[in-house]
Amino acid sequence: MNREHRQAPYDFNLISSIIAEGSRVLDLGCGDGTLLQKLREERSAFIQGIDIDPLMIRRCVEKRVPVVEGNLNTILGELADSSFDVVILSQTLQVLKNPDHVLKEMLRVGKQAIVSIPNFGYWVNRFQLFFGGRMPVTKDLPYEWYNTPNIHFCTIKDFRAFVKNQGWKLRSEYFLAGGRLVRTPLPNLLASHLIAVLEK
Repeated sequence: MNREHRQAPYDFNLISSIIAEGSRVLDLGCGDGTLLQKLREERSAFIQGIDIDPLMIRRCVEKRVPVVEGNLNTILGELADSSFDVVILSQTLQVLKNPDHVLKEMLRVGKQAIVSIPNFGYWVNRFQLFFGGRMPVTKDLPYEWYNTPNIHFCTIKDFRAFVKNQGWKLRSEYFLAGGRLVRTPLPNLLASHLIAVLEK
């Protein structure tokens, strides 16, 4: 899972603005380390990344970003409770084998979790499926049905319901469309992405 293909620059800027100065930050599926490097430079964060791709790990090392190789479905079990202030999972939830397990582990390992997801309920996706009769292929979801890494299709409503069922606190939500922050009473229809801040 290559972060370069999953995460857009607007994710970086918004997430950076959420992180408190001097926070201990763990980025799951950190890709080439660009976000962590940004957090170190702009927020004086103490950073750590995890990724499974050897090429991305090498790029992290070149940036002097601390990174370990590991599978997100299993490696979090090796970390102690509240090891970090913030744990980030950006544009990765939908490709995980056990996303519910990873979310629970994020809130065990970190005091706060920041999760960024594509919204499969976005009107563009609905339009393509309803009128075209085929699985949507868009700028935000550029894969065909047969080669997509996405195995768990989730809408903003789905995500909110899951958080509520777990008894977690949804501290804040940020809605994106066309790479920009949007304010809308209908995010499940009009937002292409959600960035959510969670706490137990």
